[in-house]
Amino acid sequence: MKKIYIILTYTGTNLSKIIKYYTKDEFSHVSIALDQKLNQMYSFGRLKPYNPFIAGFVHERINKGTYKRFYNTIAKVYSLEVNDEQYEKIKDTIEYIKQIRRTYKFNILGLLAVGFRIKIRMKYSFYCAEFVKYLLEESKIENNLPELVRPENFKELENIKLEYDGYLRTYKNNKINVEKNEKIMYDMKQR
Repeated sequence: MKKIYIILTYTGTNLSKIIKYYTKDEFSHVSIALDQKLNQMYSFGRLKPYNPFIAGFVHERINKGTYKRFYNTIAKVYSLEVNDEQYEKIKDTIEYIKQIRRTYKFNILGLLAVGFRIKIRMKYSFYCAEFVKYLLEESKIENNLPELVRPENFKELENIKLEYDGYLRTYKNNKINVEKNEKIMYDMKQR
């Protein structure tokens, strides 16, 4: 058995504020990582930290790019156990998409339509939640995700385990105790 990681984030960008306004959700973005340190974290999102209109398949990093620019990104990191075959299928699918990433586009229409409960699916195009759901389905991981998937829906996956809750920048190897970090977050918000 191996673990994959589902990372929910809220950066506070204008786009994330719009998404949050329409969905009323806590988080506006979801990524998937193949390792505990989140060095192999992928999604569909901004390719350039200062330009939300240039988007697509992205290898995300905690202290680089968008997350470096948006220093106060709030995150919840979840783990999900998968078998070796499922893990390898996710890894292979990510590698395949990485090799032909210029073919794939960001599904901005699909993303905006979710807020109105409308599904717009385009070939070779994903928004973040569609991408992560696609990886789970391709690797035959049982899930109860709806057709109109949003980042918040991933909290409801069966057997998902919360590993971390706090600022993404302070995530360190999943060793931070969730309860302790909730107190830290509360204390920081009171200032």
